[in-house]
This record gives sequence, structure tokens and C-alpha cells, in this order.
Amino acid sequence: MSDFVERRAKPRLTKKPEHEVGPPVVEITNLTTKFGRTVVHQDLNLKVYQGEILSIVGGSGTGKTVLLRQMLGLEHPSSGSVCVFGEDISHADAQQLQRMRNHWGMLFQQGALYSALTVFDNIALPMRELRALPEDVIRDAVLLKMSMVGLGPDQAAKMPSDLSGGMIKRASLARALALEPQLLFLDEPTAGLDPDLSDSFVELIQTLHAELGLTVVMVTHDLDTLFALSHRIAVLAEKHVIAVGPVRDILKVDHPFIKHFFLGGRGKRAVQVLDSEPAPGPEH
Repeated sequence: MSDFVERRAKPRLTKKPEHEVGPPVVEITNLTTKFGRTVVHQDLNLKVYQGEILSIVGGSGTGKTVLLRQMLGLEHPSSGSVCVFGEDISHADAQQLQRMRNHWGMLFQQGALYSALTVFDNIALPMRELRALPEDVIRDAVLLKMSMVGLGPDQAAKMPSDLSGGMIKRASLARALALEPQLLFLDEPTAGLDPDLSDSFVELIQTLHAELGLTVVMVTHDLDTLFALSHRIAVLAEKHVIAVGPVRDILKVDHPFIKHFFLGGRGKRAVQVLDSEPAPGPEH
């Protein structure tokens, strides 16, 4: 299967900009995950390259979120290795993990903002916990991150309970970007948003990816988001990655899950948009 980077557009969204793809940022090798007698992953291999947006899809119980948590060092595999920035985090100590966490950010599905903290304090929290910065520097940095995600300073004093779903996503994204990460993890980034808010949030991620040079790992079930953002897609099934590559390559794979997920009613509409686009760029 070819491993070239494909650009595609989502309906009502602009085409993704050209970008350079570098060496692997995440390397998962011969990974096996067991919970008691249940084997979730077996001999799973996957690479995430610098500068790309890689999406992970799979059916219920295939271990998508577990795999994401293993990349974050929150869970450890039964065997195999998970290397991030060249270090095996499955065997890293607490100090090594903390140092590496300064270089990535995580956007949780429900935002995971602290309900007792204001928007400002939620975004400032990573800076206050992990870096010895003066409060005036933190203030300027928080307001900058808010501006980057489309939140004005008038939102800083609000509590999470006062925010709409779209604003919660933006505030959570600002917090994920607080430490200027190289790597960004997204768990169902448009879940719970109406189509217009979803489009707007996808455009925001596209812009930040291009401007900040981010590498992005995303788990999503939303086909519009998947097609709009993904340079490559990794499909989990049968305890391992059964296919990885651009959408056009994935659609050619003869597998029941792929046919059901990508070629159902919603998938066919998205594929029609994909087929109307020019041929993809050169391989890398």
C-alpha cells in the first residue's frame, strides 16, 4: 500500500495546505495488550510521521482509546514498545514521562475542563504546574492561546458551566496547546457539535496544524471530520492495524469493517466529494 500524503477537502471547508512529512514521532512495535484473558491488541505496529494528521478508526472493542492512552503513557502494553520522540514511554519512569508530556497536548472528548476553575485558570494550569513562569507571562500566554482558538478575553473569567459545547472544545484545545506542544492528540474532537460548529472546529484544527507545524493523532467516528483532516488513516480490526494509508488506498481494501464503515450511506456521500477532487500529490 502506498504511503503518500493525500490532501482532501470536506464539504464547505477549504483544501488542506501542502505540508512536509518528516521522520516518525510515534513508533509502535509488536504491541500486545491484554486485560485478563482478553487480548485487545496483538503484534500491532504503527508509525506516526512528523507533520501529518493520522486518524485511528475501528469498531467497538478494538482498543482505539486504549492505544491512545498508551501513546500518552497513561497505560502500558503487555508487551512490545511505544516510542514517542525516540523514547520508549512504556518503560519510562515518572520523571521521563513528565518531561515528554511537556511536548504533547491532549484534547479529551468531553473537554475535561476543571469545573471549579475559570477558563483562564484551566488554560493556565499546565503552565503553573510544569513551568516556573512569572504570573504576568502566564497571563499573556493564556490570552494568546485563547485568541488562537477564537476565544476573546471576555471569556477568561467564565466557568465551564457557562460555556456552550463549541466554546468548551475551544477552551480545551487552548489548554492542550498551553505548553506549545509538537504533538497533539484528539479524541473525538467534533463529538457533540452541530454541523456548523463541527465545520468551524475542523477549520480551526487545520489552521493550527499548518501554522504551528503540529503532528496530530486523532480518534474519530465522524466521517466528515475524518475526510477533512486525515492525511492517513489507520484501521484497527482483528487485534491489529489491518490497513494504514490515505483514504483512497483504504477504500480499496477488501475487509468487512472497511466496507461497512466507509461505504455505508454516510461514507458514500463523503466518497463522492473525495472522487470529485484532483488526484493526490506525490508520494513521500
